[in-house]
Amino acid sequence: MHRSGTVNKNWGWLALCLALWGLSGPARAGAADAAFEQRFGDAFLDGYWRENPDAGIANGYYRYADRLLAPDAAGRAGYLRYLDRQLAALAAVDPQALDENHRSDWALLSNRLELERWSLLELKEWQWNPALYNVAEPFALLLNTPYAPEPERLRVVLRRLAVVPAYYAAAKAAVRQPTREHTQLAIQQNAGALEVLGKPLETQVAGSGLSAAERTLFLQRLGRARAAVGDYIAWLKALDADLAEHGGARSFRLGEALYETKFAHEIQSGGSAKQLYERALAEKERLHARMAVLAEELWPKYFPDTAPPADRVAKIAALIAKLSENHTTPDNFIPEVKRQIPLLEAWVREHDLVSQDPTRPLQVRETPVYMRGFSIASINAPGPYDPTANTYYNVSPLSDYTPAQAESFLREYNHWQLQVLNIHEAVPGHYVQLLHANKSPSRIKTLFGNGAMVEGWAVYAEKMMLESGWGGFEPEMEFIHSKWLLRVVTNTLLDYGIQVLGWSEQQVLDLIRDEAFQSETEARGKWRRATLSQVQLTSYFAGYSAIYDYRERLKAELGPRFNLKRFHERFLSFGSAPVAVIESLMRPQDAAQP
Repeated sequence: MHRSGTVNKNWGWLALCLALWGLSGPARAGAADAAFEQRFGDAFLDGYWRENPDAGIANGYYRYADRLLAPDAAGRAGYLRYLDRQLAALAAVDPQALDENHRSDWALLSNRLELERWSLLELKEWQWNPALYNVAEPFALLLNTPYAPEPERLRVVLRRLAVVPAYYAAAKAAVRQPTREHTQLAIQQNAGALEVLGKPLETQVAGSGLSAAERTLFLQRLGRARAAVGDYIAWLKALDADLAEHGGARSFRLGEALYETKFAHEIQSGGSAKQLYERALAEKERLHARMAVLAEELWPKYFPDTAPPADRVAKIAALIAKLSENHTTPDNFIPEVKRQIPLLEAWVREHDLVSQDPTRPLQVRETPVYMRGFSIASINAPGPYDPTANTYYNVSPLSDYTPAQAESFLREYNHWQLQVLNIHEAVPGHYVQLLHANKSPSRIKTLFGNGAMVEGWAVYAEKMMLESGWGGFEPEMEFIHSKWLLRVVTNTLLDYGIQVLGWSEQQVLDLIRDEAFQSETEARGKWRRATLSQVQLTSYFAGYSAIYDYRERLKAELGPRFNLKRFHERFLSFGSAPVAVIESLMRPQDAAQP
């Protein structure tokens, strides 16, 4: 294990490879597995949530929900010591003495803790990203999740409120040379924190079962918490103005060394970010070629009296522009999302693609303000500790858009692409995958899941649904879905291009608009997103490629014995583990006809 504070950029993958060596042999369950469970089972997780109470709340673990930790230097030093202790304990375990399930858990934990250590010591996002500091989401979850009677939850909130002023004081002390992009995001999202701590909470407290003394104390602490949030926002605005006038902001670009290390830990594909970038370039060309064929087929239907352009890109763009005219209205955008969900659920059920859980319905809602500004749609799913809590499909309303912006957005999410979005985010994408993940017997694989597997499954689900006949095999659906896949591919290209190759905003906009055929609103939104995150945008293509390649290999091996639902059920049963780990744990017969 490393003690120098510098993590080799390939360590996460090396740990994974080490964990998987010899998996073709028989499982060697026994004393080593029992010892690993005792050391890194529920007791370890309890300690982890004590150190990370906000993450515990997000995963449905409420034992330490009343703990709000001020992000100060002493806390970071203490957490670094905690990580070193856990990594030393993992280093003392011989992974070859474990069975395959525990061996993969060992690898996932090693990678996760090394990533956190590297992030503290090398990435140092806690210095340059003021948006990390926001109390809103844990408070919102505690107030809206009925894991306990309301008075008990309000008392938890009351204890957390006492720390809010110290929390934001520590945040101000931690921030040094931030990026302007993350500073502005922090201003926007902390305004949402004021809404979470706003007047409706006062009304809730007034009508609650708290005692009069508790209600009085609650209002006092709530007032001080709001003042702390407001002070942080004012401080950030002054800081941003100073950075604008005098300079000194950090670049949002990571550079190759930091980017490759983060990629190795977060994607866990075994390859480098550069290799994925090169594969994405080739896939972009393949999609363009296929879309040109479909455009030639569809052209007479939509342009019966006009000859198609000779230029391939121009022909594709013209057809996309025509098809994009078929879209819903701003007022009907969220209702249309709600309308489609039961239709997708029925399709998956009738075509026997993957099991669902009718006891866990999906709730479509407007994205809370404190979560806006990053993506148009997302899933909030409960963790395995509270699997019956609500799962939300967050969809941002178009109320803040100008008419021109709304039209641009709706052209992007047109009749066909909105269906693809709902498949991706909801059924059978993220929502269904996370339902299965919460049922995995390995909490480590579920709790410390791999983003490339999660996003890759959602992209794979789109293709799988179209293969099953969703959309009636219309060439329009394949054409628009190919455009969507271009987005997945260009996500990888632009993320690497921005963070490593130094692409300008104009280069990125040209790629998204002219080669991925996305709207102006989508292009500018993606530029913003890519300045606020790193590596995550590559997870879609990395995970999708790995899942699809694996499925196709199994289909070739099993021939007519391959059973799609059995493949899906077994694949999803391993939580959100990296695809390489799932491949090592599955056997061909797991996907065969019963």
